[in-house]
Amino acid sequence: MKAMVLAAGLGTRLRPLTYEITKPMVPVLDRPVMAHIIDLLDKHGFEQVVANLHYFPDSIREHFGERLTYRYEPELLGTAGGVRACASFFGEESFLVISGDALTDIDLTALAARHREAGGVATLAVKRVVDTREFGVVLHDREGRITGFQEKPSPEEALSDLGNCGIYVFDPRIFDYFPQRPFVDWAQDVFPVLLENDVPFHIHEVREYWNDVGSLGELRQGTFDALRGELHLQVEGEEVRPGVTVAGDSQLPEDIEIEGPAWIGREVRIGSGVRLMGLVVLGDGASIGEGAQLRDSIVLPGTEIADEAILIGAIAGHSGILQSLRAHSD
Repeated sequence: MKAMVLAAGLGTRLRPLTYEITKPMVPVLDRPVMAHIIDLLDKHGFEQVVANLHYFPDSIREHFGERLTYRYEPELLGTAGGVRACASFFGEESFLVISGDALTDIDLTALAARHREAGGVATLAVKRVVDTREFGVVLHDREGRITGFQEKPSPEEALSDLGNCGIYVFDPRIFDYFPQRPFVDWAQDVFPVLLENDVPFHIHEVREYWNDVGSLGELRQGTFDALRGELHLQVEGEEVRPGVTVAGDSQLPEDIEIEGPAWIGREVRIGSGVRLMGLVVLGDGASIGEGAQLRDSIVLPGTEIADEAILIGAIAGHSGILQSLRAHSD
């Protein structure tokens, strides 16, 4: 089965970070979030993968090279329109679509199997959510056939707590239900037509980790969940002391104080007297000044933290992020 990674969006909720990098290239621990997605696709045998591009397209091409096929969108085509533009890549077989900001370790093999067993035109990965106001929720019958949707309902009005993960398996006949215009959205344009025409499509409930990294808060949460081991990712580094992982040849000063889980990337420079408290991530090439104190914070690749600086609950970054990602794209 072939796969597509949706990587063309603007990532407006991650601004100002996405003023300088595209959302799929936002780093989570040792690599961009989209690289974790490609790792997951590799694990489940998806060897042929296409990605649609629009915003900072060269950064994705340079990082992934020939591993992926690319389709550039001069104008955004929407969540579904971009998939239709790749229809010739998929051919006549079922295919998987996953968002380029999906931080997850779900079993894609099980999702594909559910699609084959259900026999519908589409299968949507869904997961139970605590706050329905943040998600589109999916309604279904006893057999898991989808009967409706609610877009970000309040908990009092929600008829379901199953959030749409934005991870799908489709049959090529899905394109028969598209409107005849370039820009097409799954939720607004395609799924309602399936319901109106009584076309069967189903849910696949997942219990593994999923976070769409759609906002700065979700980026922080997903990164810390990975650091705690709640999200299973392939991450570079050696555990040099309990809960502290160091990648490459980064050196820890003898007087450093670390009070909590930490991940320290490659070529990180740490001054004397530094204190790391709570959950802390120091990205590749970061520089932490002498006497700096960090608590529950993420320092993105290539970022410099001044001497004696105090960071609490922060995501620190600057224009060195993209250069650092490129330097470590091997």
